[in-house]
Amino acid sequence: MGTPVDSTRVLIEGISPEVDGGRYAVKRVIGDRVVVECDLVADGHDAIAGRVVFRRAGDSLWQRAPLEPLENDRWRSSFVVDAVGRWEYAVEAWIDRRETLRRAIVKKREAGQDVSVELVMAERLDATKRELDRVSRSAVLSLVVDPLRARFSAWYELFPRSWGPPEEHGTFRDVEEKLDYVARMGFDVLYFPPIHPVGRSFRKGPNNTLTARPGDPGSPWAIGDESGGHTAVHRALGTLEDLRRLTRAARAKGLEIALDVAFQASPDHPWVRQHPDWFFRRPDGTIQYAENPPKKYQDVYPFDFECEDWRSLWSELRDVFFFWLDQGVRIFRVDNPHTKSLRFWEWCITEVKAKHPETIFLSEAFTRPKVMFALSKAGFTQSYTYFTWRTTKQELETYVRELARSPLRDHFRPNFWPNTPDILPEHLQEGERATFLLRLALAATLSSNYGIYGPSFELMEHVARPGAEEYLDSEKFQLRAWNLDDPRSLRDEIAAINRARRDNPALQQSEAISFHRADDDALFAYSKRAEDNVVLVVANVDPRHRRAGRVHLDPEAVDAREGESVELHDVLSGERSTSATASVYVELDPAVRPYAIFVVRRSPRARRVRSERDFEYFL
Repeated sequence: MGTPVDSTRVLIEGISPEVDGGRYAVKRVIGDRVVVECDLVADGHDAIAGRVVFRRAGDSLWQRAPLEPLENDRWRSSFVVDAVGRWEYAVEAWIDRRETLRRAIVKKREAGQDVSVELVMAERLDATKRELDRVSRSAVLSLVVDPLRARFSAWYELFPRSWGPPEEHGTFRDVEEKLDYVARMGFDVLYFPPIHPVGRSFRKGPNNTLTARPGDPGSPWAIGDESGGHTAVHRALGTLEDLRRLTRAARAKGLEIALDVAFQASPDHPWVRQHPDWFFRRPDGTIQYAENPPKKYQDVYPFDFECEDWRSLWSELRDVFFFWLDQGVRIFRVDNPHTKSLRFWEWCITEVKAKHPETIFLSEAFTRPKVMFALSKAGFTQSYTYFTWRTTKQELETYVRELARSPLRDHFRPNFWPNTPDILPEHLQEGERATFLLRLALAATLSSNYGIYGPSFELMEHVARPGAEEYLDSEKFQLRAWNLDDPRSLRDEIAAINRARRDNPALQQSEAISFHRADDDALFAYSKRAEDNVVLVVANVDPRHRRAGRVHLDPEAVDAREGESVELHDVLSGERSTSATASVYVELDPAVRPYAIFVVRRSPRARRVRSERDFEYFL
């Protein structure tokens, strides 16, 4: 027979937030108030007390926050995280003997019974020592605190090699001269595809043709030549000092540089010669190139993360991040992480963030949902999503509800992209201005993190390779020349939406979102709320026709009472109106603008206004 080992009476159950029972860390950003809830259950009728203990990982002392009862044995506490990095927290609970005795005295007095014995017990009670010997404690849970940009960011992707004079290879200096163009649109992350030397063996030509012509630049994702690999810069782009200078100049304008990290190599990469065992080998001894049938990537060799020398390979790949961090880069977009070891990512990101907790990792994983979520648990800060292909009102609402639900929202941060260099979705191939504006507004307001591949997006590039969801004459394989002054550009609309995001805390998070019923099925209405800031978005998902109808607001979602009037401020036009009821008439013409963004406030005259006509909005 076994020997009893625990006489504590309080059971601690149902702790939130937690991810997979504490196997992975919960994510928050600096300044967040972390709300912890749990169930405290004990036998009998004795009073229970408890607290949350928390600390930065590595600190010797725990801080404490008392738990307060809610209902049905549920308790709550909270604490504020004031530094980036890894934190720890746990729940402690015990029988509160002083409170138990106090309750007994009150009950007996109310019943007219003698309490003299209980009063003597109260005088003699030394509950502290006994309670400390009988404290239940939960497992210690992990919490990763990221910089604010982890939750709220606007990304702009460009190929530096296409930002030089016509028919010339662009440089970092060329991009530096055009930083104002990106900054004026309101972006805060400027993301570059790989900036490394490009291999010559099996170099691809325009439109992914197998034969490159003299002067064709090849794909930036075919990384490495005789001059270097993942820690080298393409000579035509400039030098490491040029990159450091660009990073400083961008930061001065509110932009942070993000680099693409693609763990693969061209046949000319130095590692192919130095460490051939790091790659997959065919039976004939040659190295296997990458394939995604029917696509073949003869210019790219994938790494074998299970090779015999895997420890050296993993360490070398981790050190790639450290190298670029030493150059001042703090944000990385990781190419196809789902085709690399999940265990590697958990180890690598933990190692990197232990030294540089401010680092942000964006996962470019268009793959099965559970694999995307596994990468998030492994440590990726943000992730690409299926938003690119969600087009109908029902699809969008269902998908956003899924992402906003707990426990997914405790670790998975979506980043919505209407387009990428790899993806020109079918709806954008029709080239309608209304569709581009619609997808922009949805991405930027449904998610607090979003991005566009430009200047392709703002110039509404829409011609695809026949039968493909990919751009014709793609920048992935050739230099392009962009007319940034094109009068058709959507840059002003982009800037206006990014201003609205920066001015409204409600749009700086992705969790507190509510959906509202509209009479017209093409009107997609939703609101976001952060304390007293409420933003309502109404979008016409039919890009070809004017649609109109009433949007029936949920009063609680917009911080109003039933029948109370609200003020609506159109953040794009500046117009203000009052609605006497929670029913808003909206008419949206996609030829003008397929969406409207309102700040919603309770009217100062709310209690007096009862008979004014409903607010009517036309666009």
